[in-house]
Amino acid sequence: MERHLGLTEQNCQEISKGLSHFLADVYTTYLKTQNFHWNLSGREFYSLHLLFEKQYQELAEETDEVAERIRALGFYVEASFTSFKQLTHIKEEENVLTIKDMLHRLIAAHEMICRHGRNVSRLAEKGEDVATVDMLGRRIAAHEKMIWMLRSSE
Repeated sequence: MERHLGLTEQNCQEISKGLSHFLADVYTTYLKTQNFHWNLSGREFYSLHLLFEKQYQELAEETDEVAERIRALGFYVEASFTSFKQLTHIKEEENVLTIKDMLHRLIAAHEMICRHGRNVSRLAEKGEDVATVDMLGRRIAAHEKMIWMLRSSE
């Protein structure tokens, strides 16, 4: 069925592609945050355990919102570990890290998400996709808050 959203097919396709990369970044950061939540130890364990849990829960909700936006634009959501690994800009973690390293890696991941989100937002703005611009604005603000919380825990 043809869509009549006031957006061109090419814009929808380009924005969807950008959102797919964004989704992969968010999902990879979700896994990284949950991994760190499970593998924390040290004096700051309790407070960071709670912070990481709050953040990975928010990231899980975000993945749903981004995936639903891709579907609303009319495209299939690539949602396998293989596709996420190919699309993400975020490096996965394979080793147990110190708390300081965990915080630094999460901050770097959220900063990457913010940069990539701004790029996709500019693309969406150029294509007059106000719904994607709005969603990304809210999501970037949430990542900036996560960065602030993580930096405050260093």
